[in-house]
Amino acid sequence: MADGVIRRRTSMWALFAGLSLVWLFLRMLPLSTQPTAVPGPDLVLCLVLAWVLRRPDYMPALLVAAVVLLEDLLIMRPPGLWAALVVIGCEFLRGRQSLMRELSFPAEWAIVAAVATTLMLIERTVLAVTLVPQPALGQVLLQLVVTLAAYPLVVLATHYLLRIRKPATGEVDALGRPL
Repeated sequence: MADGVIRRRTSMWALFAGLSLVWLFLRMLPLSTQPTAVPGPDLVLCLVLAWVLRRPDYMPALLVAAVVLLEDLLIMRPPGLWAALVVIGCEFLRGRQSLMRELSFPAEWAIVAAVATTLMLIERTVLAVTLVPQPALGQVLLQLVVTLAAYPLVVLATHYLLRIRKPATGEVDALGRPL
């Protein structure tokens, strides 16, 4: 019985890491030599936030930190800053997961938008204080809007394709622990 729980968790950890790596690979492909007017969404952030609100046991902090740190290194962001902020945001949402279970999707989306906006503002503030060059504010805000617009699509894919749903009130796992 416990083997099934462990196998399910590790398979979900591997699925998250695999989806993140595929997205990073696609993001780094040189599909066009022209600059794009609209930046792509941060699907790793959407995936992390969607999964941590549905099944926080599938999103250990070390896995989130490792994946986002790898993303930082590959797309040449300051290493560790965004990873630390995403982990802090995840832990904030994880602590409120039982409250979020009862919220409607628009309320969840608003809270995710507030968390993502706060993370972006903290990142920009830290980069400004440390005098690190940063992208233009307009580009960052546009990416934030595109990311928040992609969040419902990630939630739909998570729910219908990957079968990761919010646990019902009183639902327990195979070991009898509340979810």
